[in-house]
Amino acid sequence: MSLDRDIFVWVVEHRAPPLDWLFVALSAAGTAGLLWIGLAGLLAHLARKPLLATVAIAAATVWSADLLAVALKPVVDRDRPYALLPEAEPLLRWDVSASFPSGHAATSAAGAVILVYLIGHWAWSLAVLAAAVSYSRVYIGVHYPLDVLAGAAIGAAVALVAIVLLRRLRPTSRGRRRSARATPGG
Repeated sequence: MSLDRDIFVWVVEHRAPPLDWLFVALSAAGTAGLLWIGLAGLLAHLARKPLLATVAIAAATVWSADLLAVALKPVVDRDRPYALLPEAEPLLRWDVSASFPSGHAATSAAGAVILVYLIGHWAWSLAVLAAAVSYSRVYIGVHYPLDVLAGAAIGAAVALVAIVLLRRLRPTSRGRRRSARATPGG
C-alpha cells in the first residue's frame, strides 16, 4: 500500500463516532463552495466592505477553483477510496466523479485565501475552517489525503491569480503626479 492509502485507512479506522455528524456537516456545507460564498456576505457585512463586490469576487474565485478541479478529475481518473478499499465505508456518499483532486478542498482553499485578501480579517479562522472542510473529505471516506492536498493547492493558486488580477484592475489613489515645482491651481 502507498502512504496515501495508509493515511486514509488510518483516518477512517480512527474516526470518533461522536464527531461523525460534525465532519458530515462540514463536508455538506462545503459543497459547490456555497459555504465560502455565504461567508463572503456575512464577513463583508461585519467588516463593512462592499457586499455585492465581495460576494461576486468570492463566488467567481471559488467556482473557478471548483471548475478547474472538475476538469482535472476525468484526466486523472482516480477511483474513490470506497470503490477500492473495504475499510472505506463512507459516512456520506453522493460523489459521482473521480477522486483526484478534491473539489471541496479546492473551493475551501480558494475561499479562505480570497476572503482573507478581500476582508483583511479572520485569517486563522478561515484557514482552520478550510482545513476542517478539506479534512472532512478524508474523514468521511470519499477522498485520499493526496486528493485533498492537490485540491487545496489548486484552490490557493486560483485565489492567488484572482488577487493578482484584482490588484491590476484596482484604480490607484495617487492620480497624476505633479512636478515638485508646480504650484496648485497655477
